[in-house]
Amino acid sequence: MPAEAIIRVLIILDVVSMALLAIFYLRKRRLTWWEFCGWGLLALMLPLVGPFLVIFLRPGRNHRNTAS
Repeated sequence: MPAEAIIRVLIILDVVSMALLAIFYLRKRRLTWWEFCGWGLLALMLPLVGPFLVIFLRPGRNHRNTAS
């Protein structure tokens, strides 16, 4: 297998794993269906930056009730 093909496969695996990470993170947040779709689309449309933005901006509220 040529080096170019290996690099392409690694990049595709990286993009897919980062998108899955963002989706699993969004599942823990309290979002409406449309907010979830919007943030999920951001993570998918910006493949390298989107998942980092989704996690960094922390949309919605956390599902866990934190005691203050």
